[in-house]
Amino acid sequence: MRARKTTVAAVAGALVLATASVAFGAVLADFGVERDRELNSDARELYGVLGGIPTSSTADLTTAEALANPLGLAKLAPGLKARVVTAGKAAPVIDQMVLWPAGSPKYLIGCNEEGTAEVALQRIDLATGDAVTIVRSGLVSCDPVRVTPWGTVLFGEEAGPTGAMFEMIDPLSVTDATIDRTTGVTSSPNIRRVDAFGFLSFEGLAVLPNGVTYYGDELSANRGAAGGAYFKFVPTTLWAGGAPITSLDQSPYASGSVSGLRVGSTNNNGQGFSYGRGAWLPLANTTGQQLGALASANKLTGYYRPEDIDVDLRALAAGTVSWCGNNTGRDSARYFGETICVSDGTPATAAAGTSVPEVTLFVQGNQEINMPDNIAYQPGRANWIVHEDGSTVGAQGGDRNNDLWDCLADGRDVDTMSDGCIRVATLNDLDAEWTGGFFDPTGKTFYVSVQHNSSGFGTVLAITGWR
Repeated sequence: MRARKTTVAAVAGALVLATASVAFGAVLADFGVERDRELNSDARELYGVLGGIPTSSTADLTTAEALANPLGLAKLAPGLKARVVTAGKAAPVIDQMVLWPAGSPKYLIGCNEEGTAEVALQRIDLATGDAVTIVRSGLVSCDPVRVTPWGTVLFGEEAGPTGAMFEMIDPLSVTDATIDRTTGVTSSPNIRRVDAFGFLSFEGLAVLPNGVTYYGDELSANRGAAGGAYFKFVPTTLWAGGAPITSLDQSPYASGSVSGLRVGSTNNNGQGFSYGRGAWLPLANTTGQQLGALASANKLTGYYRPEDIDVDLRALAAGTVSWCGNNTGRDSARYFGETICVSDGTPATAAAGTSVPEVTLFVQGNQEINMPDNIAYQPGRANWIVHEDGSTVGAQGGDRNNDLWDCLADGRDVDTMSDGCIRVATLNDLDAEWTGGFFDPTGKTFYVSVQHNSSGFGTVLAITGWR
């Protein structure tokens, strides 16, 4: 009898262990789902919103609906709210934007990314939404724009190997300027082409306080050739701070040197070497030259369509250089793109050429975070907003709209990736995409364009509500 009791007890114990193992295995099998639920339940603390949006919208507003209710173009996470900055007044394909003047902004200055359109750069009144054209013609696919530490506006073309960068002083005094793309001559003395950057398809720009500037070439891999490379411009005369310049001759962009990023070592680089430590290779005779050919000749590391980049302000406040950017990928081939981050020593070593760059993977694209395009650092929280620019109609077997993703910074775990992302906005227009989003210095207001929307007009929203 005692032996039988022992056997029964052993069997019962084994059943309990087996049941527990099955339950534990079930949890492990869906551990990623549980993690996503945890991120959502802790969204207020982690992201400053009351929860994420479970799925992308599949709605598709008509032209009449988009015109009548521009706010209807977007669905926002609980706790967030939006107001219309402009709708029906701005150019139709507003992309990247900046606030102007930087200290007490009254305007948005935004690029119109519409090919060879007659409106390239506009200033949009924050109070009325009225838009005035700054540069009327001569630019192709205006995309990137930044305010420099010395008080100028930097803007450029996403126009393939002939894309150029321009610098402007006192933008409120410039109206209907024109540019000759062949010569670079402008109708306004307040605008000058920045030949020192070279020519390429510009989009991302990361400008350090001393004038060191990083940018990428939005070029896809093609027939075995590498995709776009990343570059660093170092001014001949670094910006030491002080009052805004009063002449473009005083700009740090007047002259300087360009180097290109090669990940790996002299003997170990090339395909398959996208992350890790590398070096900045000095490039000779870059002024006014097409950098794509130099990238190929110098075997720089290629990425699939480098898009927008932004400076990690928390790292900068700690005395180090780091910026993050998107490589958009190609979702038709189920390559969903990724977000990378690049560290580059300190501002001083980055300028001196003694820094050692290191590329790390930050967000891996997937069916949901699909073909990331623009990116914005959020002051205060140190989170990152990733804009999705994936296929919509027929996407992965069904229609779905593009989203905004709020991604945590990397924590103290062993990897270098974001500790998790949640969907904080989704569009209700299958024609549209989010573009050009950026935060004001408080990290509380997020300005973003709803590009290619059904209204046919430029629509810019200001999203608030982050806690």
